[in-house]
Amino acid sequence: MKWISTFGRFWYDFVVGDSVVLAIGGCAVIVIGALLVWAGANAFTQIALPVIVVATLAASLRWPR
Repeated sequence: MKWISTFGRFWYDFVVGDSVVLAIGGCAVIVIGALLVWAGANAFTQIALPVIVVATLAASLRWPR
């Protein structure tokens, strides 16, 4: 049972690391990008994803620790 707990802590530390905002933002970028491509908005996706990434980075810098 201990190895399950250790495995979960490893993946939490690997994905989240120091910033929960970046982990959530990264997952949101992937999901939003997939939904936009699935909807057929390929040209809009090429513009929207870099904007969302920059907004996520800016939010992680301004978020109180």
